[in-house]
Amino acid sequence: MHEKIKKFKVLNREIRNCKKCGLWKTRTYALPGEGNISSRLMMIAQAPGYTEDRNGKMFIGPSGKKLDELLGEAGIAREDIFITNLLRCVLPHNRRPHSDEIEACTSYLDREIDLVDPTVICTLGYFPAKYIFEKFRIENKLGFPEVYGMVFSVRNKKIILLGHPAALLYDNSIEEKMKEDYKKLKRLLGLI
Repeated sequence: MHEKIKKFKVLNREIRNCKKCGLWKTRTYALPGEGNISSRLMMIAQAPGYTEDRNGKMFIGPSGKKLDELLGEAGIAREDIFITNLLRCVLPHNRRPHSDEIEACTSYLDREIDLVDPTVICTLGYFPAKYIFEKFRIENKLGFPEVYGMVFSVRNKKIILLGHPAALLYDNSIEEKMKEDYKKLKRLLGLI
């Protein structure tokens, strides 16, 4: 465990000082993942939001409140999981990430996946799901909205794609479906 903590400290320092793409010029903080580094569940979102960028902490804005509600409904404590992002810097004007920005950041995510070694990887939204599908060579013959809530087994891991909690800020008609999808996390972890 001591060696793992040491490796995380090195990785987090690299992330905080990263200048691999132009996003460093407009960020306040580059955010490493946070939470339980021995968790069996890793959640991967797209990028920090404005509030997270200003405060240097993950999921503390409005979407963080929604995430906490969804996890609470699912019976999962936030401190028991590891949460990270595909990109480490806030995207200007909440725009979509560019391919060079994703490419610059994925080595950090890959290292976090290796260090945490979760049994369940949960992606929140399209871009993290797309990357994890490519990384684990998962074929998707449907489309991304259709696969939300579905579970894929690959390399001794369960991959589940979930909607990003921020979607509830704009469309509460999807709340019941999202709650049901998040409850699958507990079943995947074998906690019920």
